[in-house]
Amino acid sequence: MRKFAPLILLTGASAMLAACGGGGGVFNRERPDEFAVQRQAPLVVPPDFTLTPPAPGAPRPSEGTAAEQALDALFGGPAPRSRVEASVIDRAGSAAPSIRSQVGDTATNTVAKGRVTRDIIAAPEGDGQAATTVIPSA
Repeated sequence: MRKFAPLILLTGASAMLAACGGGGGVFNRERPDEFAVQRQAPLVVPPDFTLTPPAPGAPRPSEGTAAEQALDALFGGPAPRSRVEASVIDRAGSAAPSIRSQVGDTATNTVAKGRVTRDIIAAPEGDGQAATTVIPSA
């Protein structure tokens, strides 16, 4: 082991010394040219002085609301509707403006349809001759 210690140290020192070398040597480094630097033009106030300051707490006009930003991030903005989708929306018409308040109103008449109606609606289409039952395994 004592024979290999100087060899390992010499190899390590030569590797570190080789890492210091560059293409042109130590004294031929590329430096930035201090005479090539140009000054930027000073900032100028635009001539339109009719700008109104923003209201405190108001969102920036270019950013929109947080909900709009979230929808844009999730869905990528508004997409063009297909002809079928546009036709369905046109046939459906517009909703009443007060529909949200009418749905939760206690005076609105509702019908509890129960399990039977739900099962009839969820039943497969047909006359029932080829109907099969599915028993879920526990």
